[in-house]
Formats: sequence, C-alpha cells, structure tokens
Amino acid sequence: MLLLVNKVIKEKNFLSLTANFISAVLGFSSFLILVRSMNKDSFGEWVLFITASTMVDMFRLGITRVALARYLSGVTGEERKQFIGSSWTIGMISIVIISFILYPLILLFPQTIHDSGFYYFFIWYPILALSNFPWGNALSIQQADEKFDVILFLRSFSIGSFVIYLLVNYFFFKSEVVWVIIWFIITNMITSIICTFYNWDGSKYMFKGQRKVNLITLKFGKYSMGTSITSSLLKSADAFIIGLSPFLGTTGVALYSIPIKYTEIIEIILRSFTATAFPKLSKACIENKPQDFRQIFYSYSGAVTLLLIPIGLLGAFFARDFIILLGGDHYIMYADGLSIIMYMFIIFSFLLPIDRFTGIGLDSINKPDKNFLKTTTMTTVNIIGDVVAIFLLPFLFPTITFMTILIFVSVGSILFQLVGLLTGFYLLNKQINLKFSSIFIEGINFYRVAYSKIIQNRK
Repeated sequence: MLLLVNKVIKEKNFLSLTANFISAVLGFSSFLILVRSMNKDSFGEWVLFITASTMVDMFRLGITRVALARYLSGVTGEERKQFIGSSWTIGMISIVIISFILYPLILLFPQTIHDSGFYYFFIWYPILALSNFPWGNALSIQQADEKFDVILFLRSFSIGSFVIYLLVNYFFFKSEVVWVIIWFIITNMITSIICTFYNWDGSKYMFKGQRKVNLITLKFGKYSMGTSITSSLLKSADAFIIGLSPFLGTTGVALYSIPIKYTEIIEIILRSFTATAFPKLSKACIENKPQDFRQIFYSYSGAVTLLLIPIGLLGAFFARDFIILLGGDHYIMYADGLSIIMYMFIIFSFLLPIDRFTGIGLDSINKPDKNFLKTTTMTTVNIIGDVVAIFLLPFLFPTITFMTILIFVSVGSILFQLVGLLTGFYLLNKQINLKFSSIFIEGINFYRVAYSKIIQNRK
C-alpha cells in the first residue's frame, strides 16, 4: 500500500494537479489577508498594480513561454542551449523596451499617472519583471522536461513565502502598500536566485541564442501571445460587458462572479493535465509519431472529460449550497437564479477539456496561428452573445428581469465553448486525422488501465 501511495505521489499528473491546487489556495489566502490588512484605497492600488503586472506579463512571457516548452520537448545538445539562450535574449530585450516606455511616461505625465492609481505599476513593474523572469523561464524549461516536482516547489515557495510575509505584516506591521509591493518583488527575486543556483532557469546558456532560433521563437511566440490575450479577454468579457450595462452594473457583476467560481475549480484540474500533456504531444510531433500523438490526445481529453462528469453531478446537487457558501446570507434571495447559472457553467465545463486539448494540440504540431484563430473566433462569438443578452434583450423585452439576462449570458458561454470545441477539433483534424468517438473510448481505457494497476499493486 505504501508503494502504491509513493507511486501516486510521484506521478506527473498528481504533481501538476498539486502545484496548481496549492497555487490556487495560497493565492486565495493572500487575497483574504490583503483585504483585511489594507483600507479600500490601498487595496485598490494593490489590485491595479497586480492586475496591470499580470496583463503585461502575459505579453512579455507569452512570447517565449509556450514556444520554449514546445521546442525543448524534442531537441537536445547545442540546439537545446540555443532555444534557452533565445528565451533569455528575447525576455531581457522585452524588459528593456517596457522600461523605456514606462519611465519616460512618468516624467511626461506625472500627475495624470499618479491620479490614475497606476503609479506603483509604472514605478515598480520593470523591477518586478527583472525579479520574476528567471523563475518564469524555469517553469517553461521544467515543464518541457516534465519536472513537475520542481514546478511544485517553485510555485509553493514563491507564493508561500509571500503569504508568510502577509501574515507577519497583518499581525505586527500593517505596512503601506508600497512595502507589500517591495516584499512581493523580494519573494520573486529569492525564487529566481534559487533557480539560477540550480540552473533550473538555464541562465548559463543566456548567451547561446542564435538569430535563426530567435526568429523561430518569435514566429511561434507572436501567435501564442495572441492566444493568451484572447483567452484572457474570453474570461473577462462577461464581467466587463455586464459592468457596462446601466441595468445590471456592479450588482450584476457581483452576482455573476459567484457561480463562475465553479469554472475556476475546474480550471485547476484542467491546467494540471494540459501541463503534463503538452510536452508529450510536442515530443510526439517533433519525433514524427502521429499515432502516439493521437493516443495521448485521446486519452487525456477523454479521461478529463469523464472525470468532470461526477464532479459536475455533485456540483449540480449542491449548487444552492455552493452559492450560499461563497456569497453568504446576502445572496440567499438570489440563490435559485444563481443555481441555474451554475448549472449552465457545469454544462460549459463538460465542453472545456476537448476544446483545451485541441488548443494545445495545435500548438504542439507547430500551428499556433490556428489556435489563435480558434480563440479569436470564440471571443468574437462570446462578445456578440453578451451584447445580445445584455443590451438587445432588455430593449426587445422591457419587463425582463436582470437574473434572466444573467442566465442568458451563461447560456451564451455554452454556445461559444461549443464553437471552440468544434472549431478546434476541425482545425486539428485537418492536420492529423482524428476520430471523435476515440476520445471517449480511450478515456474509458485510461481508467481501466489505472484500475488494473491498482489491483496488481494490492496483490
């Protein structure tokens, strides 16, 4: 039994899931502590700093992160060093460019920037970018090498050390927001120093980049960056457009944000499996093994889809309790309507795995432009659906309730997710012949094989 437990703990999917779960828990903990440590103005400044930083990181790291994880899965020797060196070259140049944009703007428009609430971002982001780049690069390298135990350590250490500081600050110091930002940078810097010490970040190859490899990375990266941006818009479009509505406004955003938390739980599971599948799919493509590629795609997308069915049924059964647990007593009067929205998101989640795996499948076969096309199509459909539900329906039916509108917005989410699944499967199928039914057949086989191994280990 101990051997079985030890084997499970060291299994890559388990380590990846654990890393994402711990990151989510620690991130939520930091949010709760910060809310209670600061007044509204200071907390708002922190939110603006971290939101803007995350968005720019998406541009900066999106250029190299997916490309590095993809290409390192199938190269060795000097070529591997060149790709790592290329990520350092492009990464450092991007930090210099961002610095030359932000700092002159502070000098030209000091009062405007200060009044906007983004002052700390303009001052501190270039320093944060320098501090987190090495360990961000390390995550890509370790994902390509399938070293998920290292990823688990890095994420836990970085976020965990920041949470420890926040706890100390909450009980003893009650520091201003600027000190919270400084300590956030320090924890990132310490994590990067550890990565450099163990060469997890590939820093000793930073001068190995070649112009040809730089161009390959940039060609891939411009599409993967576009995919990251459109995916971000896909997640935030609902709340943003609801907030623009004079009828729904901030109340609508607050209500809608509660049932959508279910999808964030599903994302933890999904990110864990896609992180382990991506390097395997990339390696199969680079080594020209289409049958292996299909097998990996079928088993992963099928296994995760089947896994979400019992989770979804459980979520549907406890939907009302879930709403009240997150929202508290203030949301009891809305629980029935919000439960219906949560049912829509449960259906939505069943479509997520195949959509997501077709996305990483397209990246794996070096077709990031097709993945970008897929996410752009989904975002367009989502925005059109939101506009129809939020602005057109009240115009056509003046007596419609705001909860009914929110339910229609959630139905729109199912439609754009279905579009993403069908578009992604169509685009991937054009590159490598697939059978839709094999997804579920191999998904069942995945659990059958896992069950057989458990029985054998018991014997």
